[in-house]
Amino acid sequence: MLLTIAMTGMIAYAGVCGYMYLFQGRFLFKPTREIEATPAAIGLEYEDVTLMAADGISLHGWFVPHARPRAVVLYFHGNRGNISQRLESLRIFHRLKLSTFILDYHGYGRSGGRPSEQATYLDAQAAWDYLVHDRAVRPADIIVFGRSLGAAVASWLIIRQRPAAAVIESTFTSLPDVAAETYPLLPTRWLSRFHYNTLENLRQAQCPVLIAHSRDDAVISFQHGKRLYDAVVGRKDFLEMEGGHNDGFITSGDDYLRALEGFLQQVLGPEPAVDE
Repeated sequence: MLLTIAMTGMIAYAGVCGYMYLFQGRFLFKPTREIEATPAAIGLEYEDVTLMAADGISLHGWFVPHARPRAVVLYFHGNRGNISQRLESLRIFHRLKLSTFILDYHGYGRSGGRPSEQATYLDAQAAWDYLVHDRAVRPADIIVFGRSLGAAVASWLIIRQRPAAAVIESTFTSLPDVAAETYPLLPTRWLSRFHYNTLENLRQAQCPVLIAHSRDDAVISFQHGKRLYDAVVGRKDFLEMEGGHNDGFITSGDDYLRALEGFLQQVLGPEPAVDE
């Protein structure tokens, strides 16, 4: 009887491990196709952009210009939805007198293909090439910004290119680290097919880095943000936000805006007050 129970438990445990290994992409990538709104909904002009990733997949994004831009933000969003749920960030960057290019990954929004870790890296490189080659933006005028999963993608890009600076917001040290915290009874480090090693990337960062994280983040603990900050050996700053994982930048309000402005002034030089 006890042997039967033990065998049943082992089989069930193996089944859970097998499921986690095979279908972990479904836990990580949560794309939606419908474009719910465009920057025009908040009064911003924009350009629809279509470009090609190195694997031949068509990608879709928006370029949101500022009339007198001090720099261009290259924005990598999180794992859910698509670019149409990031309008509030586009508004914030516009207030900071920044143009913004935001892109949907493989399988998100109007972009083709299917998402994967390697695909997001192809997306990041394609977005960088678009700004530098197609729009003739100098690398020294590009601020790479990533939130949550997008910050891990951003960390990959900044050690391969030389932007003016990077903002790494609400993200993890690595995906296996998060999995180990979330599923402590499973051998997640062995099972992980996705790595996104943000910590190792930031150890190699050559540009100034702003790490932003909230103590209230219930999805990715505050300690991830502190470890990432400690890993940066060069010029760096830390923004402690308030609020949850998905709304910290909103809950923090003007404190968030002031912190970004202060970081930008350090990197780009002084500018007049933000646009109202």
